[in-house]
Amino acid sequence: MKNKETLEEAAEKWVDIVNFEGLYQISDFGNVKSLSRTITKGNITYVTKDKILKQSVDSVGYPYVNLSDYKKQKTFRVHQLVAMAFLNHIPNKHKGLVIDHINGNKLNNNLTNLQLITNKINTSKDRKNKTSKYTGVSWHKQSNKWLAQFKENGTTKYLGTFKTEEQARDAYNNSQNK
Repeated sequence: MKNKETLEEAAEKWVDIVNFEGLYQISDFGNVKSLSRTITKGNITYVTKDKILKQSVDSVGYPYVNLSDYKKQKTFRVHQLVAMAFLNHIPNKHKGLVIDHINGNKLNNNLTNLQLITNKINTSKDRKNKTSKYTGVSWHKQSNKWLAQFKENGTTKYLGTFKTEEQARDAYNNSQNK
């Protein structure tokens, strides 16, 4: 049997969603809750109870919810809500930082599975069928050599082909230090 302290540590933590305070909360487990409230429409008044929202999945595999403040409806990806609430993430304000699913599973929005990392690290860490263990390096079949390259402002910068993977890595690293 777990002791009381361990059970409390495992308890789901809920916080208000910024700009939707008193209406919605997000948990560190990635659940979104609509809070109980009294709603009046015309002559009819009714009371809603706390309710965990059903999450949908968008076309690229991220769970999302729609939130409404009575005036407008806005769509949020759940991992973004968790990161904003618990990692102090401000979208588009943390220059170069993105939210990463540590285990690569977009459906797991538990706080323990999320971290803020640079976009460069994020795009290189989960590549499938990668030919090199180094960022910016890949095997070039046509030349039978290692290719070093990187993207900058949407343009690919070719650094050359090299006999060894380490030479290509060094070329990439030197280009990033400049």
